[in-house]
Formats: sequence, C-alpha cells, structure tokens
Amino acid sequence: MTEPVLERLLADEIQTARLGEDLALALRVGDVLALKGDLGAGKSTLARALIRTLADDAGLDVPSPTFTLVQSYDTRIPVHHFDLYRLSSARELDELGFEEALTQGAALLEWPERAEGELPKTTVLIELVQHGEGRLARLSGQGAAFDRAARSLAMRGFLESAGWGEAHRRHFIGDASARSYEIVTLAGREQVLMNSPRLVLGPPVRDGKPYAVIAHTAQSVSAFVAIDRALKAGGVSVPEILAEDLDQGFLLLEHLGRQGFLGKEGEPVAARYATAAELLAMMHGKSWPRRLEAAPNRFHDVPPFDRDAMMIEADLLVDWYVPAISGGPASDDLRTGYTREWNALFDRLQGSEYTLMLRDFHSPNIIWRGHRSGHDRLGIVDFQDALIGPSAYDVASLAMDARVTISPEIEKQTLDAYVAARHAEGAFDEESFLEAYAIMAAQRNSKILGIFVRLEKRDGKPYYLRHLPRIRDYLRRAMSHPALASLRDFYDTHGLLEERTL
Repeated sequence: MTEPVLERLLADEIQTARLGEDLALALRVGDVLALKGDLGAGKSTLARALIRTLADDAGLDVPSPTFTLVQSYDTRIPVHHFDLYRLSSARELDELGFEEALTQGAALLEWPERAEGELPKTTVLIELVQHGEGRLARLSGQGAAFDRAARSLAMRGFLESAGWGEAHRRHFIGDASARSYEIVTLAGREQVLMNSPRLVLGPPVRDGKPYAVIAHTAQSVSAFVAIDRALKAGGVSVPEILAEDLDQGFLLLEHLGRQGFLGKEGEPVAARYATAAELLAMMHGKSWPRRLEAAPNRFHDVPPFDRDAMMIEADLLVDWYVPAISGGPASDDLRTGYTREWNALFDRLQGSEYTLMLRDFHSPNIIWRGHRSGHDRLGIVDFQDALIGPSAYDVASLAMDARVTISPEIEKQTLDAYVAARHAEGAFDEESFLEAYAIMAAQRNSKILGIFVRLEKRDGKPYYLRHLPRIRDYLRRAMSHPALASLRDFYDTHGLLEERTL
C-alpha cells in the first residue's frame, strides 16, 4: 500500500521553523521523525524549532549532535536528537540507546538513510529539498504519528484561513479525551486553539451500544459551539468563538485568562466557590432550550441525563474500582445488588428539578477573573458534554471538587450560597434539592472512583490514584443523607469505602 504524502512549500527559514513548531505539537512518546536532505536544506532549522517548541524556550541552545551523535532534552515530551552520519552500520543504532530513548520520549533523526531497515515502520519521514528560492518539505509515513502530524498541519491551515497563520503555537492543556488545546500568539495577542477530532466510538458494551452513546458523550465539536452560544446568550462568560471549522473539529477561541480558580497554593478559596454556586443558581433559574443551533441548518439536541446514562457511569465503580480492590471481577450478586440500590435512588429523582447541566463544573474548568464583577468574574470552559439533568448535579460537582480537597465547612458554605440565591429568586424546594444533591454526589463520586482507576490501569496514568481517599470521603459525606442509608449499608457491606492503597 502506498504511503500517504504531504507537501509544503517553505519560502524561507521562518516557514521552515514554523513547520518544526507544527510537528512538535503533534509529537508523542515513541514517535520517530526522520529528517532527510542535503547540507543547507534546513534540517537544523527545523530540528531547532521543534525542540524549542517542546521546551517552550525560544532561546534554548540546540547544538548539532554531529560529534556527540545524540543530544537529549528534558522537554514536555522528552526528545532525543540523533545524527547518524558517522554510523558505519545500522546495527550501531542500538549502541546509541535508540530503543530505550523511544520508551522515554520521541526521536528526531538526521541522516536516517544510515539506519535503513532498522527504523520502525511508523517513522515519519520529512524530506527537505531545494525549490527555487525556498524549500519543499515532503512528509510521508503511516500510522498514528503521521496522522497526528497531518492534523497539526491542517490546524496551521485553519489558522491561516482565520488570519492567524503566522501565530506561534504552544501546548496549553489536554484532557482525558482526544481533545487538546494550544495557546496561539500573534502580535502580542493570545487566543486558544481547540483541537477536537470527532469522537471515535468504542465497541458495544450494553444493548449493542458503545459507552459514549449510552453516556451521551459529545461526538463532535458542534456540541461545544452550540452550548457556548447558548450560555453566552444566557449571561455566562464563555469563550467567544473567533473562527471555526466544524467538519475538521478546529476552533479559535477567546483566551479568558490565566488565573485558575484556586488560591496561590492550589487551595480552595471559599468565596470563589460561593460565587460559582451563585452563578449556577442564576443558570438554574432560567429556562434553556433543548435544541441549540451550532451553525445555519446545523443543530445540537442536548441529550437527557437519563437512567441509562446515570447507571452506566455509576457502573464504572463495579467495572474498574471493585477489581482493583478485590483482585478479581465483581460477582454477579454484587452487580445485581448494586444495580438494585441505584435504581431505587434514581426513582427518587423523578420529582427533582431538571435543567441544563454542564457535567464537569469544577475547578479545572473555571477561570477566576477577580478584576471583573458579578458573574463575569467566572470564565467557564469545557461544557460540550452538557445534558438536561438534575440541577443538583453541577452543585455537587462544584462543592465536592474531584481535584482539590473541599472541607465540610467550604462544602456547606458553597451549598448555603446556592440555596440562598435560589430562595432569593422565588419558590425553591430546598428539601427536594438537598436529597437530589446527595444522590448526584454519590453517583458522580462512584463514577470517579472507577474513572481514576481506569486512568491508571488502562491509560497508564497512576497519578490519578492519589485522589481516591478524597473521593471516598466525599462518598461518605453524600451517604450521610437519610435517603441514601440503604446504599451506604451496601457499600459498607462490600468494603467499597474502606481506606486502602492501590
């Protein structure tokens, strides 16, 4: 099968460096980029720009590895720069620690023809040749690394169409999904570039449907665009969309600011949580349409947080957490009892208030803008998975923040601020809300126990396990509500809340 090929005309060294920047944003551990070209073709310029982008240091010294044969850089993605010109045999590649380098980071190779036959089939080849006054870059390869490189070049094309083609790109943040974000800078202005490829549905897990379909996870960037516009119209500070390509999944967004929601030491600030609770109260006092326009003749129907979605999320505890603490799959009896207890609680939600539910309303997705006033002090991001569900869910997400320890005192102050704001707006069933809050807090934190174990077991991200004691504490708090007494007994019986090290 013929390998796909991409070609780019590079008029000068600036454009050559820009290609290095684009490739750096696509790089992952295990990738191999092979640079081929005559002396003076621009290999060093491209390599230097790539490494400086990964280091986020435009002045980083990047010497040629001609004499050392390999230079290693402890950058965001560790990168090892090889010069193979002096190799007498491709087998000498092992002596340079090539395979070990790929377990720790990515490899950038010059003179790759000296290692012909020894490079992975997934190597991306970048060939630079003179073309008039400039150069022609020809990229070829196969597999995920080439696909990522191609997508990064498409993102540069998107920026060009938006008038930001000369912007500098730097990694900003990635989340647990395939989405990623960059900071793009042009003439001193900063914006956010969102890369949101269409969701790849996994295998069927229940009733012939993939998990994402049952849990109503957003499948395209259209959901973000539609919800963003609805929230902005409703008085919520969300990023302005400056340019969009819904088919490719690219957005150029307003940069809402750099100050996080937490204090200087990463601690929760009670007043900020209260302010966020008051924003939720304002939102929950509104009526939100369920069909939202993303573009002319392109709509997003906000899904319901129905019983199936609630249950498959809660089941993550049984699917991942239980095997981690017990050493084996959950028994049929445990699964049956677990489902019975949760269905009884979901029945109790039928009279609860339902509204637009952002789903991940917690500190990582809130930007603090203290120089502003009112609700505008909060910039909200990451809401594409919003549903129509119990209003109590987002309050529980905030007051029991999964990423930071919220004391019972701050949790109560957050709840009190929300309840007071709702009463101030008119009739509000506080008793029904507090019961729904406890149920949703227990459901969400049960889900998170499973997710954090899954991130360690399946995705190789062990640092999430440090959050487990906090999540278990949140579950105990939620289950102190009388409506959850039976669920609490069930969790206690099966040791689901015991402190343990995984």
